[in-house]
Amino acid sequence: MALPGLPEKRLLDKARVRRIKDGFSWIDRRFIRDGWAERLSREAVLVYLFLVAVADKDGLSFWGDVRVAGTLKLPLAQLVRARDELVREGLVAYERPLYQVLDLTPAPAPPREGVATSVAEILRQLAAHKER
Repeated sequence: MALPGLPEKRLLDKARVRRIKDGFSWIDRRFIRDGWAERLSREAVLVYLFLVAVADKDGLSFWGDVRVAGTLKLPLAQLVRARDELVREGLVAYERPLYQVLDLTPAPAPPREGVATSVAEILRQLAAHKER
C-alpha cells in the first residue's frame, strides 16, 4: 500500500531482483538520512561506498592503497586524504592493511550560529566524541 502522494512500489524487472549471494554488503540508510554524504568530500563518499561494498559481515576488508586508488581511479594522495577524513569522522577504522567500516553514530549537528549552547549540551558532545 502506497502512502498518500507517493507512487506504489513495484518490481520493474522481476527477473533481476537484487540478491546478496556470495558477499555481505549493504549501505545503512542513515548514511544519507543523517547527512553524512552531504558533510563528506566527494572522494570520502566514494571511498566509503567502496569499502562498504567490499567489506565482510563485520565491515572488514584487506584492500591495499594502490589497488583501492586504481579501482576508484583516484590519485593515491586523494585516497589517503579521503581515508583520513573517514577515520576522523568515525566512519572507518584503519590499520594498514585492514579497514573496518564502523557502525554509524548519529551525525554531529551542524554548528548553530548566534544560538547559545548549554553547558550540558557541550558536555554531551564532548562525551560522544570521546567514545569514538
